[in-house]
Amino acid sequence: MKIGFIGLGQMGSAMAANLLKAGHDVTVWNRSADKAAKLVEAGAHLAEKPVDAAQGEVVMTMLADDRALEAVVYGEGGIQGAPALHVSHSTIGIALADRLAADAGNGFVSAPVFGRPVAAEAAKLFVIAAGAPADLDRCEPLFAAIGQRTFRIGETPSAANLVKLSGNFMIMAAVEAMAEAMTLAEKGGVDRRTLLDVLTGTLFGAPIYQTYGDILVEDRFHPAGFAAPLGLKDMTLADTAATTLCAPMPILGIVRDHIRSVIASEGEDVDWAGVALAVRRGAGIA
Repeated sequence: MKIGFIGLGQMGSAMAANLLKAGHDVTVWNRSADKAAKLVEAGAHLAEKPVDAAQGEVVMTMLADDRALEAVVYGEGGIQGAPALHVSHSTIGIALADRLAADAGNGFVSAPVFGRPVAAEAAKLFVIAAGAPADLDRCEPLFAAIGQRTFRIGETPSAANLVKLSGNFMIMAAVEAMAEAMTLAEKGGVDRRTLLDVLTGTLFGAPIYQTYGDILVEDRFHPAGFAAPLGLKDMTLADTAATTLCAPMPILGIVRDHIRSVIASEGEDVDWAGVALAVRRGAGIA
């Protein structure tokens, strides 16, 4: 399939590489063109402008936030009006997803993903997709190339974004809970690894506890696998959705404050799991 891929950060580069490995004809664009070098060496074409990557059947975008996606769609050289079906993998707000769906002349699919960069490299992402059934059918081979399973959420694209924001909130709530439990155990003389082994070996064996539990035990907060400012952005988008829908989310406020705190103390290249550092400092643990 002739496709375009826009946005070559850690996640996007890995996803585009897997599309190439699956035999698709891939044209890439990134604001910093140097990030495309390895993909071009692997057989990708380099577009001069975003719209040049949207001349095939599908154009996939994986960008940091609403502003970056709006620039690629509506800015100079943007993909608005291009012939390709737009598939957005970005974690964006509900309002922007609705706007993109309303403006898309050739179809729009929201397909955010769950999984960190390691999962993206291994083509083990979970794809959360929503859009017209025919458009989702067209995308199935592409989703299969980047992920291990696709969940269809319905025909309203923004529903996929709501699921993604809900899931990211639950990840951060789980990290917060583990950080608090580990801090309690540590202050009482129980090793963090011992606590994690007990919890993941009994009641909390899910991948999210295992993956992030290891990060917390080993203090692997730098460099970021998923940068805290992106986590703060996602929690803000979740809060906006909660405000719009009048859904109280008190834990969200705690998590967001801890993300702010760790960014202030550690800088922007700290993993969002670094909220554990804010919890520890609050308990007097250096």
